[in-house]
Amino acid sequence: MSPQLYRPVQPTKSLIVLALSLAFMCWVSVAAAEGRQQEGMLRVGAEQPALYLPLLEGKKVGLVVNQTSRVGDQHLIDVLRGKGVAVARIFALEHGVRGRVENGGKVADGIDGPSGLPIVSLYGSHYKPSEKSLQGLDWLVFDIQDVGVRFYTYISSLHYLMQACADFNVPLMVLDRPNPNGDYVDGPVLEPAFRSFVGMHPIPLIHGMTVGELAQMINGEGWLENAARCDLKVIPVSGYRHAQSYSLPVQPSPNLPNDLAIRLYPSLGLFEGTTVSVGRGTTSPFQVLGHPADSRGEFTFTPHPVSGASENPKHNGVALRGDDLRGTVPPHRLDLGPLLDWLTRTGETRDEFFSRAAFFDKLAGTDRLRHAIMAGDSEAEIRATWQPALHAFRAQRKPYLLYPDISPQAQE
Repeated sequence: MSPQLYRPVQPTKSLIVLALSLAFMCWVSVAAAEGRQQEGMLRVGAEQPALYLPLLEGKKVGLVVNQTSRVGDQHLIDVLRGKGVAVARIFALEHGVRGRVENGGKVADGIDGPSGLPIVSLYGSHYKPSEKSLQGLDWLVFDIQDVGVRFYTYISSLHYLMQACADFNVPLMVLDRPNPNGDYVDGPVLEPAFRSFVGMHPIPLIHGMTVGELAQMINGEGWLENAARCDLKVIPVSGYRHAQSYSLPVQPSPNLPNDLAIRLYPSLGLFEGTTVSVGRGTTSPFQVLGHPADSRGEFTFTPHPVSGASENPKHNGVALRGDDLRGTVPPHRLDLGPLLDWLTRTGETRDEFFSRAAFFDKLAGTDRLRHAIMAGDSEAEIRATWQPALHAFRAQRKPYLLYPDISPQAQE
């Protein structure tokens, strides 16, 4: 079965490739233009100090930040300290405080060089802050750019932060940011049996919510342990609506280097549970697909270890053949076409193709997707099974939305 929503770059179809490339360039240009036009209108939570500085004045504050925690050209750490806020410590999630740690790399306790502040790691041996690490704090402030995909682990870290704040009576402030995949809702809703750090909540794979909205839903739906409630304050984005394009000013993690990777990530991320490489260990992660046995693709690449990563990339040092997606139009739904296509391209049995079946199921939030693919179900048949749960989710999340305008097309 050939892919339905993307077209690999083919030298023999140069006009098609040119058209697709121009279309994506136009999409990026529109997003950038919107950003420029809205500089005085669209302001992320961190860019509205009048809404949060009065709450932090005279308080001892802990920060959950990374390289995306920017206020213009400054890091939030420097902005708050410059305003006299008593920042006591920094909590580091996956990829670290400055975003220099590759996927799976060690994020350790230590000292943040530029600020001299102590760092408490929340990635690795434990995800939840201890009572001791929160001791003496009057506020915990969360300012992390998310990408709107359930298996992107910052929202799992948010859950543990909310749990700790509820358990140890520390209020949590979320400085909200737009969701670059916030214009649609799609994919299977997570089933409880497949709950893990790459999927903690009964939400679709692409949930269409910002971190602030999701934090409100976690509280409101009683998803914390013992239905605890976190003392939560969300500083919303000014001038934002879900349907608009948003180009991230800073890459959210090392393997999502640009807008295209971020838009392809929801669909290509599922390949992490298969034998197909998504380009980790190259300069184009989540923009290429390859396998040693493929004979159909026109594109070749060889993954190599990346400095800071704790593991070698899939097919390390092996020349792979496959698809270059860098001239494609990003889909506005979860695209199963690539998975169904590659299922027949590697020469492997279906069990061999799903080399990390348990992990694939955790990413999908269900084992039904894998079983349906292995049974030969079509994309239309598979998508039809999601619709009742998606409909229920859209109704369930309505009370927690802070921003309007999910486009009707995104719901089809």
